[in-house]
Amino acid sequence: MSYEMVKVVYRKYDGSLHWNHSGLLLGEDEHGVWTGCAANSVGRKGHGPEVASPHAFVMLFPRDAWWTAAFNSAPHKHEIYCDISTVPRWSDGEVTMVDLDLDVIRTRRNLAKGRTSRVFLDDEDEFEEHRVRYAYPPEVVRSARASAAWLMEAVTARTAPFDAAPRWLALVSRDAPE
Repeated sequence: MSYEMVKVVYRKYDGSLHWNHSGLLLGEDEHGVWTGCAANSVGRKGHGPEVASPHAFVMLFPRDAWWTAAFNSAPHKHEIYCDISTVPRWSDGEVTMVDLDLDVIRTRRNLAKGRTSRVFLDDEDEFEEHRVRYAYPPEVVRSARASAAWLMEAVTARTAPFDAAPRWLALVSRDAPE
């Protein structure tokens, strides 16, 4: 099966390039558009050196929400990593959004190491720092905080699409979804 390649581009509020990589456009469902990357795919932070991801992952780009989500294959320690961002915009084979620093993360349960899964909000300090530095408008602040609160509930409750590893992950990983 062949897939179209797309460019995933996160920027900061001042327009500077942040994390970016190419991915396979896997398809769409009721939750949004899905892309995927096999293990050892590379990305960059800004214009920095390429960084390989040792684990396969898929990303969900909702149509009208202020967040994106990455679902990582095992044994990645973060099962789900949600970036609070502006609404993803698609144009000419590229999806672009502004990373607003807040992240909602669900760690992977690892019984062999005695770890249970947990959900937490990360980088609140960075959000506050950038809110001031970049003069985020009140609507951006409200939307970011509302999205973070909603994601904390949805990821913790494991409601769709956060209820299980997505079927899309099997398309870029040798392992079936857990």
